Amino acid sequence: MTTFQLAFRRILWAALPCLFAGSYVCAATDALPFGAAQCEGDYPGHVQGVCTNEKDAIYWSFTTVLVKTDRSGRLLKKVPVANHHGDLCFHENRLYVAVNLGKFNDPEGNADSWVYVYDADSLDFISKHETQEVFHGAGGIGVVADRFFVVGGLPDGIEENYVYEYDSELKFIGKHVIASGWTRLGIQTATWHDDAWWFGCYGTPKILLKTDAQFQMLGRYEMDASLGIVGIAPDRYLVASGPRISPKRCMGTLAVYQSDSKTGLTVVSAPKADDAEE
Repeated sequence: MTTFQLAFRRILWAALPCLFAGSYVCAATDALPFGAAQCEGDYPGHVQGVCTNEKDAIYWSFTTVLVKTDRSGRLLKKVPVANHHGDLCFHENRLYVAVNLGKFNDPEGNADSWVYVYDADSLDFISKHETQEVFHGAGGIGVVADRFFVVGGLPDGIEENYVYEYDSELKFIGKHVIASGWTRLGIQTATWHDDAWWFGCYGTPKILLKTDAQFQMLGRYEMDASLGIVGIAPDRYLVASGPRISPKRCMGTLAVYQSDSKTGLTVVSAPKADDAEE
């Protein structure tokens, strides 16, 4: 038997239990850099977004608290932050957070939109940059190469969403339109992964939008990624949820998802049932 045949047999035998188990929790995720996790502790605001440093840390934005954990969710660092910190992204060992200090979703544009920057190791504040072009309130952010893309609020009845592009110094470049139809309160979370943008939105049901690099629609799905989404490997994503443990306290959890032509994303593995209250 050749070395290749031996290796193939080992992979096949390792996969057989999952092939016949009929359970999504059994799907192999050991090779992934990140897996299903629960953030240690509970917080006064619900989780607004998540990202990773692509090797050993997860970052969580809880509206007024910025949290760093290891891959399993064990708390490493937390710092209080201004209300309202939204979705965030990681770039060159810094965290970039979409922040609105004014009114969200106001038709008159009475938002006060910023991007705050933090050191990814220490969570020390570094700088803040005005993004007042985000007319209805900055709430989400993604990064591609050295370009940042900010999304946010939307008043009722507007049948499109907007993406605001900034350069590496967070200088405004231009505004993009997504012919998405109306989504409640606009777009909450954003990530670029597997050559597509994924945008999580509120609503009943909650909506997941998928576009190409030019923000042309590729899909609109009834799926919840409104509390956080980030790519971790080819066709693998972490999607956040925020179980509420009291009227004023929330937790944060992450499940692993993969793409699905009908639902947008489908769950691969989730935290154990006893790890979080629903």
